[in-house]
Amino acid sequence: MTGGAVPVSSPQALLAVLLQLEQRARACASEDELTFFLVNDAYALVPYRQAVLWQAQSGGGRIVALSGLAVPDAHAPFNVWLANLLAQHAASTSIAGEFPIPAEADDAGMWAEHLPAHAWWVPLPSVGAGLLLLREEPWQQGEGSAGLRGQLHLLELFADACAHAWGALRKPRAPWSFAGAVAYVRHYGRTRRFQCIAAVVVLLLLCLPVRQSVLAPAEVVARNPVAVRAPLPGVVDRIAVTPNQVVKAGDLLVVLDARELEGRLETARQGLAVAEAELRQGQQQALFDERSKASVALLQGRRDQAFMEVDHLSQSLERSQVRAERAGTVVLDEAGDWIGRPVALGERIMQIADPQEIELEVLLPVADAIDLPQDASLRMFLNTAPATPLAATLLRVGYRASPTSDGTLAYRVRARFAAGDTARLGLKGTAKLYGHRTVLLAYLLRRPLAHARVWLGF
Repeated sequence: MTGGAVPVSSPQALLAVLLQLEQRARACASEDELTFFLVNDAYALVPYRQAVLWQAQSGGGRIVALSGLAVPDAHAPFNVWLANLLAQHAASTSIAGEFPIPAEADDAGMWAEHLPAHAWWVPLPSVGAGLLLLREEPWQQGEGSAGLRGQLHLLELFADACAHAWGALRKPRAPWSFAGAVAYVRHYGRTRRFQCIAAVVVLLLLCLPVRQSVLAPAEVVARNPVAVRAPLPGVVDRIAVTPNQVVKAGDLLVVLDARELEGRLETARQGLAVAEAELRQGQQQALFDERSKASVALLQGRRDQAFMEVDHLSQSLERSQVRAERAGTVVLDEAGDWIGRPVALGERIMQIADPQEIELEVLLPVADAIDLPQDASLRMFLNTAPATPLAATLLRVGYRASPTSDGTLAYRVRARFAAGDTARLGLKGTAKLYGHRTVLLAYLLRRPLAHARVWLGF
């Protein structure tokens, strides 16, 4: 990787080349253009095979430019290794001179594999950088020691000129300070004109029309779910489905502990068998004994009662296995929490919902409640995708506030999603509800005025 210029040897020609290079360096319009020019066109003063421009930064430094390469990769392993090596050398010396070959085996092997044997270091302290020139010939012989020293001196002058141009290209940023801003306001704020202008601007800003909005927690819920309730009191023995499982009508959902029912059913069946035997015996005796005919009706009633008890217990045993009434998705928090749990008659265990029929349920706190117009717009920011809000339209607002899980009172707001927007059941997030338009002053003072009315009583 060498520069495109041809080196010259006479002192007059070298001075002319130096002046031309300095002029071109100061004509560079950007830092990238200047660094590329430095590592490539320095060849006109001193011949080399490779040139590396290093710049200090936190963590050691980085390779800014390489000769023959437009944009070096600062994160390449070789560039990172070379940057750390140059940072160590820059920390140990601040004068130009021959760069020492690393003594450690790993660094020496890396150097011998990728770089020439001889290197010359030119520091640029004004910009916190350094230029490394590499070639196969030694730097103390070849062109003649006197001529080479002159060339290296001109090289240092050229590098210093490039550093000066580099510093000029860096745009200085005036440090902002709070004290300076306060001083500026105090200086100009004393004039009545400035105060009037500031007051007018503030009044205009406070009269800007804004749309009222409020944030509230929200959840994606089913529109018309089917509640799966306990058909009889008992203990849950097994949950046959998993949360979010798709089921069909008639699929087994819940199994209640039926051991007590089975025992009662067996006892009832035995009682039915005894009642039937007594009825047959009574009917046979009635054929020969007129007095036994009166007891036949009583035995018939006992047998019917035992039969009805067996039928009732059989139906209860069938109801201990709860099945789905419709197809849909199982809405259930955790199946393991229900195992061994006693349930009362009619207690809801899970829900079966259609994943395509969804709504948005918003819990609007009483303290943040605003007047929502009919068909007000909402935006739902899901926790799983906060950067892609879903649009919705208000359906209804609860008549009265109800307690929530965290103990606060909130109005239950239902909204339908816009066409094309959909989400999975159970997803939660934050909903933004939009109300009527008002001025900015009323929007900012809504909460303070509400608290003031409570304390002042008007």
